[in-house]
Amino acid sequence: MVVKASGLAGGKGVLIPTNKQEALDALKTIMVDKVFGSAGNEVVIEEFLEGQELSVLTFSDGYTFVSLPPAQDHKRIFDGDQGPNTGGMGCYCPTPIATPELNAKIKNTIIKPTIDGMRRDVALPLLSDDSDLAEIMLACAEGRLDSVRINSKPSFATAVVIASGGYPGSYQKGKKIFIENIPSETLVFHAGTSINNGQLVTSGGRVLAVTGEGRTLRDAVDKAYECVKAIQFENMVYRKDIAHRAFSYLSQKPAENNIMTYASAGVSIDSGNLLVQKIKSLVKSTLRDGSNCEIGGFGGIFDLKAAGFIDPILVSTTDGVGTKLKIAQAVNIHNTIGIDLVAMNVNDLIVQGAEPLFFLDYYACSKLNIDVAKDVIEGIATGCLESKCALIGGETSEMPGVYHGGEYDLAGFAVGAVERGNILPRKSDINVGDILIGIPSSGIHSNGFSLVRKIIDKYNLGYESLCPWNSKLTLGEDLLTPTKIYVKQLLPLIKKGLVKAMAHITGGGFVDNIPRVLPEHLGATIDSTSWKIPEVFKWLAKNGNIPPDELFRTFNCGIGMVLIVSPNDKINAINLLKQCDTNIYEIGHVVTKEMNNGKQVVINRVTELF
Repeated sequence: MVVKASGLAGGKGVLIPTNKQEALDALKTIMVDKVFGSAGNEVVIEEFLEGQELSVLTFSDGYTFVSLPPAQDHKRIFDGDQGPNTGGMGCYCPTPIATPELNAKIKNTIIKPTIDGMRRDVALPLLSDDSDLAEIMLACAEGRLDSVRINSKPSFATAVVIASGGYPGSYQKGKKIFIENIPSETLVFHAGTSINNGQLVTSGGRVLAVTGEGRTLRDAVDKAYECVKAIQFENMVYRKDIAHRAFSYLSQKPAENNIMTYASAGVSIDSGNLLVQKIKSLVKSTLRDGSNCEIGGFGGIFDLKAAGFIDPILVSTTDGVGTKLKIAQAVNIHNTIGIDLVAMNVNDLIVQGAEPLFFLDYYACSKLNIDVAKDVIEGIATGCLESKCALIGGETSEMPGVYHGGEYDLAGFAVGAVERGNILPRKSDINVGDILIGIPSSGIHSNGFSLVRKIIDKYNLGYESLCPWNSKLTLGEDLLTPTKIYVKQLLPLIKKGLVKAMAHITGGGFVDNIPRVLPEHLGATIDSTSWKIPEVFKWLAKNGNIPPDELFRTFNCGIGMVLIVSPNDKINAINLLKQCDTNIYEIGHVVTKEMNNGKQVVINRVTELF
């Protein structure tokens, strides 16, 4: 956010805190310590806007207006746009960020409406006849700007501000200034200077503005800094990176004159860096005991001892969300698919008894769309918060040629921990007669979407059309219902030792997932009428002509998690589960494989469902 002294503060009244404590400190600085005097009697708090900034100076007589080439200022005191805001530490002109399209937008949506509004309000001041401004200014004052030709030189200019040490905070005045051998095509503008006993000395925060002119921006920058070297005074401060944004922008333009850059190959490092800045607050919101790292480094750190573990075993998972991504991209809804990504990973952790600790994501695309990527990571952060899992890092990769248009792909990596004695499944404890408890899914989750999309394409249904099984949502909105996360619901049962095994019903459905937690000699029998199968699965079965055994092998059919508990623990387990979800079902029990005719999973009474 931005905290600003509401009154005039000499260009120094803007503070940009990055966390809550800095925001409180900023308010104290302005309103209690009165660093900016009466200007801080009132403050303005606004959202901090990230991105490029430019300035346009425009001449107008109230009707006609002519703009000078756009310039770009550098407000922060230190290189790399770091440190406190100042009144300006340098600028350059013209800026390449001002494309013809942007200039037209500035003209039509900012300048023209402003001039028209000022004219209607009779608020455009006239300049006096004794002004020493050039004919352009006189023409503006006399309302005849259209009779004056205004041309801009086909060159570039760069200004570098030299400030007093300590600025924009407190600083000393009266430092002797020495200027000699000023190079050609440069100018030195005095701002905070005065003469004391015949000696030029500092008398303000921003002391001098050194300007260089050149045929190219590089020439102008080099000449300005050459001039800076000819100036000396004690504790002088100046930025060494004026126009860095322009050079960064130019490096992203297509290759010219056979000069090739990474940007010309379709990969923008700056876009990736900007994305990191935009998601930092999302990442910070997921911090938990054991995690306290800043994204943007080479790796994430997690402290198991700080998380409260004594003798932990680490468990890791990796997964994606499959072709459900295609639907998110088709309907341009991207803030839920990240929840799916987290869910598919942490649900696989919890079935092994592991508490999710931290998560990393991988986002690959053709060309990075920062807004889309931010929405995706917003969903990831939401999933991490729901599962109390810290988002400690990730990777963003632009791969033009591998992906096309607005395509992107996701993968996730999660790590959890479980105390050595609580690892699941406890296969040796599972016995004939143990109970299978089913916890409902939130829908299709993230499996089987290749088949879902094929059925939808068969009937030429659009994702924007009304959902056939849910008239309150469009087809796309319903299909993007996020995968349910079971962590909070299951951790209490694990810690109480009430669960012998759990199976996450993902790809492979009941038939392939339940056997993963059973001893080889045992099986499970399931009564498919013990819960209400959601309408979406019935619609898919009917319109896709999917056989019942294929349906239960491809989809979760309304049950996203299956628990195996002792008959003695059934009531306690169900009561605990119902604290999060009232619909808990006893769906079957453990049998011998012989009772299942050699199969590990048999689903009964399927024909009664359709």
